[in-house]
Amino acid sequence: MDSQKLNICICPLKINWNQKKDNFIKLTEALSEMHPDTDLFILPETFSTGFPVGKSLEEVTDLGENENGETISLLKSLSLKYNIAIAGTFIAKSEDSLFNRAFFVEPSGDVYYSDKAHLFRIGGEDKIFTSGNKRMNIRFRGWSISLVVCYDIRFPVWCRNKNNEYEVLVVVSNWPEVRDNVWKTLLCARAIENLSYVCGANCEGFDAANQLRYSGGSFVFDFKGKEISTRIQGSNLVYASLNKKKIEEFREKFPAWKDSDNFKLI
Repeated sequence: MDSQKLNICICPLKINWNQKKDNFIKLTEALSEMHPDTDLFILPETFSTGFPVGKSLEEVTDLGENENGETISLLKSLSLKYNIAIAGTFIAKSEDSLFNRAFFVEPSGDVYYSDKAHLFRIGGEDKIFTSGNKRMNIRFRGWSISLVVCYDIRFPVWCRNKNNEYEVLVVVSNWPEVRDNVWKTLLCARAIENLSYVCGANCEGFDAANQLRYSGGSFVFDFKGKEISTRIQGSNLVYASLNKKKIEEFREKFPAWKDSDNFKLI
């Protein structure tokens, strides 16, 4: 396995609200079509249930699972089957609290978690979930990877790549079409300012209850802000191959990270 390359596949899933079985079927179908050289498969935010825009806590509570529930169990088996890591979020339940919980599942069976830090109050997310206070940072196949969730991408301090702690920033999202330009611009900006690859996964479809359309716009930007993602004809899966040598050479040639401001999150 070439640790100098990391092959990304993003799945802009068309999510059905509160229909886990349907969404699981769509996931397994997408994986069956995935290119065999994939290392990391990225799903949209709350891929198994849909994002609870305008929902009440009572409507969402029954969708919550613990980390031994059906969602993570399925992801573990699929990660092992295809020898890939799988990233996304699900609705997690712990005692009386719900979380928009990010996961990074490895074929070894190891799973890493972090909770969405910035809850989207315009959609009522802050009335449902408890926010997290720790960003996910992991190592996978020789790469340093960080993961943030949707609204988090609007906050540069939260995403800041201090001392090059990550080479890849993964952003999983349910981002409506009306703000597509903002979504793409923010992904590009985070790539440039952090000298990193940024992979943004968004869902597609139409939320009739809230009259929101999701375009499925999913992108990968390199450390210069250039979009490097591609699609194969006849498939909606999005691909990119990341090159470690290129990012290391650019950081050495243009070491802006050495001049970044010191700060500490409270």
